[in-house]
Formats: sequence, C-alpha cells, structure tokens
Amino acid sequence: MTNYSNADNPFNDANLAQKFTWAKKREVEKKKGISSAESAKRDAIRREEARVELEKLKKKRAEREREREEREEELVRIQRASEQAQLGDWQAQEEEFHLKQAKRRAEIRIKSNRAKPIDILAMNIKLITQDEDDMEEDEEDIGLEIDVEEPYTIFDNLSLEEVEELSHDIKFYLSLDKNEQSMDFWRSMLIVCEDKLADLSPYRAEQSVVAPHIAQDIASRLAGKSYEELTLLQGQIQSKLSSGGAIDVDYWEALLKTLIVWKAKAKLNAIHQVILQKRLDQLKTRQLYEAEKEKAELAAVLAMQSQEVEGDTSAIGRMEDQDMDLAQDDYDQDMGSSSAVPYDRAMSPEPFDTLTREDQNIAVVDQWEDWAETLEKRRQVLSKQFNPKRKNLDQDTGEQHPDDDFVSKILFDKEAAKQLAGNEEVFNIEASLQRQQTYMWQDKYRPRKPRFFNRVHTGYEWNKYNQTHYDHDNPPPKVVQGYKFNLFYPDLIDKSQAPTYEIIKEPDTTDTVLIKFKAGPPYEDIAFRIVNREWEHSHKRGYKSVFDRGVLQLHFNFKRQFYRR
Repeated sequence: MTNYSNADNPFNDANLAQKFTWAKKREVEKKKGISSAESAKRDAIRREEARVELEKLKKKRAEREREREEREEELVRIQRASEQAQLGDWQAQEEEFHLKQAKRRAEIRIKSNRAKPIDILAMNIKLITQDEDDMEEDEEDIGLEIDVEEPYTIFDNLSLEEVEELSHDIKFYLSLDKNEQSMDFWRSMLIVCEDKLADLSPYRAEQSVVAPHIAQDIASRLAGKSYEELTLLQGQIQSKLSSGGAIDVDYWEALLKTLIVWKAKAKLNAIHQVILQKRLDQLKTRQLYEAEKEKAELAAVLAMQSQEVEGDTSAIGRMEDQDMDLAQDDYDQDMGSSSAVPYDRAMSPEPFDTLTREDQNIAVVDQWEDWAETLEKRRQVLSKQFNPKRKNLDQDTGEQHPDDDFVSKILFDKEAAKQLAGNEEVFNIEASLQRQQTYMWQDKYRPRKPRFFNRVHTGYEWNKYNQTHYDHDNPPPKVVQGYKFNLFYPDLIDKSQAPTYEIIKEPDTTDTVLIKFKAGPPYEDIAFRIVNREWEHSHKRGYKSVFDRGVLQLHFNFKRQFYRR
C-alpha cells in the first residue's frame, strides 16, 4: 500500500515490511467469541477501506497539484501576454515617432530648398493618408508643391549611388508606415527602384539575356495597359509557364519580370491620380473659404457704410444750415476785425468766358449721389459668386528684394558670409501671422519686411531612452537646442527705441510657439515658429540680446533636462 521499505521509511522501523500481529487484540477477540477467520475477514475489509481511502486522497492531492500548476501557468501566460501587449504598444509608438520625425525632416529640407528624392515622395504620399480635419488645419502644407509627374519618374537622371540611397530610404519608410495605401505605394516604388538598380548595375551586360529588340517588343506589348489588364496577363503567363508545353521559357520569364515592374508603375500612376485630385480639392476648399471670408468682410463694410449714408442724408439739411450760419459768423468777424487782410484780385481765379466741349459734356454729380452709386456697385459685386485669386506669397529666404536698401543688403551679406558651425543650420522660414497688421504710420511710410538671417542649433540628447535604443554609430534624431536670430533694421526712423519681441502661444499645439519681432516705422512685424522650451538667460550659456547699428541679435539656447535617480 505504501512505497516505504525497511531501510527507507519515516518511522525508522527496520521491520516495516513484516506483518504485525496484535496479540492482545487476538486474546480479547477470543474472549468475545470471535474466531480467527472472522477476525481476518474484518481486517481484510478494513484494509480495503483504507486502501480505497488512500487512493482517494492520492487522487485529491494529484488534482490539487494539477490545479495549482494550471493556475500558475495561467498567471504566467497572462503576465506574458500583458508584457507582450505593452512591448508591442511601445514598439508601435516608437515606430510612429520615427515616422513623424522623418516626415518633419522632409518638410524642413523641402522648405529650405535642399530636398532629397525621398522627401518629394514622402510629401506626395502624405496627402493620401491625411484626414480632412488635418488637411484643413495644416496650412503649412499649402505652400508645399506637389509634383505633377508620376512618382517613378524621380529615378530619371539619378546615379547609381543616389538610387541605392533612395532604395535604403524607401525600405526605411516601408518598415515604419503601417497605412495600407502607403505600404502599397512604397512596395511599388521599391519594385521600380530595384529594376532601376539592375539597369544601372555595372554587371548588367553580363547578366542580361534578353536581346534589345525583344525588350522593345515586350515594352510595346505592355504599353497602354491598365493595372487590371496587367494582372490578367500575369495570370495567363504564369499558367503558360506552369503548363510545361513547348514554349520559349526565357522570353516568357523576361516578359513576366518586366510585367511586374509595369504593374508597379500602373499602381503608382493610380495612386498619383488620387493624390492630385485630393490636392485639387484641398486648394478649392481653401479658396472657397477665403472667398466666403472676404465676402463676409465686404458685407460688414457695406452695412456700416449704408447706415452712415442713411444718417448723413437725413442730416444733410441741418448740416447745410449750420454751414451757412458759420460762414456768416466768420464773415462778420472778419469784417469787424482790424487785422483782416484786405481783398486782392489775385486771391480769386480768373473766370473763363466759355467752357470747352469736353467740360460741357461732363455730367455733374452730387456728392451723395456718387456715394449712393458706389454702394450700389458694391452690392452688385457682393451678390455675385466669386473666388479671389490666391496671392503667391513667397517665403522670405533672405534673398535680395528690389525694395531693400543698399545698407540692408550689406548687413545681410556680412552675416550670410559667416560659416555655419557643425551643429548649425540656416533657419529662414517665416511664420505667417493670423491677422493682417495695420499701422498708424502706413500712410506716411511704406511698410516693408526687415531682412533676416537666422540659424538653428541642433544636436543629440543622450537621455535614458536614447542611451538604451541608440549609440554613436546609430545616433538618435537631432533635436533643436537653440536659435540665433539676426534681423536688420538700418532705416529705422526712431533709433532710440530698440525693436522688441514677444512669445505668442499657438491655440492648436503646445509643442511650438511664435516669436514675434516688433519695430517702429517703416518695418512690419515679423514672426517665426520655434520650439516651446525653457530658455537659458545666462550669457555664459550663449544668451545674447543686442540692438546695435541697425542689427537686432537674439541668441539663446534651451535648458537641458537632467534627471536624478
């Protein structure tokens, strides 16, 4: 019944295997008249009951052990699933962060006129994955031109090294972008890119087995076919190759290989048409919005002037009477005053005897009639549906403008001639102000934008996250660490008042703010969008705010965050 032996048992009994006979019990049973057979039978029954009970206990203990193991396995499985989900979420957030950073870098390079081929593709595909709300809010994208050429034409005139770099960039975007349409776009671009790499490879002549006239025949067969037609043709070619008949395998394999590239180009062409249509709809929506805004402003001005006309026409009689009375009073005072200037004939113009034919045909219009006619014309314009022509506002990159004076150009060229440090980049992207500024002095002086030449200081931040995920061979994305603003005001009227700046918070984001520079006549206000971080105001940390000889210099760095363990 047990697994114990004479040598191994918890009772330290060397005779455990021998049958134990309880002599006293036997004597008591004999006195009671119980025979040895009955006693043996009762012992056998008790042993069987004990054996059954012991088996039940063993089963219960085994059941408890199994349940405990299942509970532990379930807890481990739940914990592993939670860690996997958390890790997966972190990976998704990290990939999304890198994708946004890559797109942001593409925007900056495009606006600073140093775009790479991958930047053009990234901006083109951005429209197809953008929501309607994002398209309305992202006004900076209005200034980014969309290439009307098909995306695969970007490989034209690229060298082998440039195509290899573009292939690496396409694979980078393909690994991060999880949008289905974007993935189709990048997969198709990668197919065309690999075909271009094969064409530019120095071993192309050795590997090519298709004669030029056959390649031309294949191109003529595939030209003009849609994506669906090419897909159908691909299935037919694959069926022909798998049939095992007497066919020219080299020709049909070459045709199938070329067909895959043509399919990728057809898909890219379809995606490009969608991009162009979305861009057109976006520009139309923006134009209609501006038209409605100008229409509302014109209606407000018209209503205000209509009220003025009604009030003036009702008071015109009183005004004429008052003017006559005032004129009479002035005349009486002049006549009674001893200091009145005597009348001279030269004070009055000589009258004409006759009018010319042109003057005789001129229609005489009263002031109030002219004003009423003007209001009526404005009402007619307001009742028409119109879209104002969009102004082509170029971003001020600091280049020479015809209205800038010679001194400003000298100051600009002097600043631009300075070499950039290794961690500096040109930052000449002006931010548009929400409201059009009006100045009290604009009737006397012609408002104009000041020249500027700015720099942005970038670098790496080796925080705990970047130390874990990056190293010096594979550094993290650069972040903005400071700015250097240089604005030129050589023609400032009041040179005793230095230009000032103010920080304006943006309502739709907390990541960036606007720094607005204000000066007196004849310069307009100008603003730039910068990163929203705390400044270092110590001169030892690079802070500088000086206005000297018509040049405003504002240099500052951001505070670095240090965390204690």
